[in-house]
Amino acid sequence: MNDMDTLTIEKKGHVVILTLNRPDKLNAINQTMITELHDALLTIQRDPLARCLVITGTGKKAFAAGADIAEMEHMDFFGAKAFAEKGCAVMHSIETLPIPVICAVNGFALGGGMELALACDVRIAAENAIFGLPEASLGVIPGFGGTVRLSRIAGHAVAAEMIFSAGTIDADCAKRYGIVNRTVPLHELMEYTCGLAGKISGNAPLAVRAAKRSMRLSQDIKMENMLFAQLFLTKDRQAGMNNFLHKKKTEHFLGE
Repeated sequence: MNDMDTLTIEKKGHVVILTLNRPDKLNAINQTMITELHDALLTIQRDPLARCLVITGTGKKAFAAGADIAEMEHMDFFGAKAFAEKGCAVMHSIETLPIPVICAVNGFALGGGMELALACDVRIAAENAIFGLPEASLGVIPGFGGTVRLSRIAGHAVAAEMIFSAGTIDADCAKRYGIVNRTVPLHELMEYTCGLAGKISGNAPLAVRAAKRSMRLSQDIKMENMLFAQLFLTKDRQAGMNNFLHKKKTEHFLGE
């Protein structure tokens, strides 16, 4: 996988690490990054060997300090609408990517940066992470799905306080609110996150994909029943259960 102007992409076994890479702008999300995220996600989705995606930011200060305000300042109605639609499409692609997506938040996750984190399945935060949706202080609202996802994840009251006040919260508070799964020291962030990604990647990939599909796309018990039954047609299920019953370790699932 090739690096881009605003992103770097690395693959370690079945784990893909996508890093937002505009350190001079605190990894702020501009239109180029939106386009490159779209292209990178398409490439990852088409990779049959990719089993988990980790998204993080370059440096120790910021995951992504929002959208690029300098770029947004002169947008008219139509430009803003197009920018929001492209951003929403990328967040939807992250949310619906067939493989799990883990966000490693290494500092500020503000505005569009927090919205990107909210679109991921799992969020691991460094202890120095700061979260916020400051758009109301700029005369706008979150435009990449933040109002909906934060309300869904943390509840209406938490979302209302954060969005209406345009305030920020630290990593511990984000964990209490259920916005992040775990906080770790900054120097342990990628080791822990990649370890979790590796653990996920070691499980039966068709089962993991089915679990994500059931949780994210349907939230329907009947759909879960169907996906459960369909997995009994796979070689991975047969191997996993056979090895369990005979007390053998499943070394590698084949995704079949």
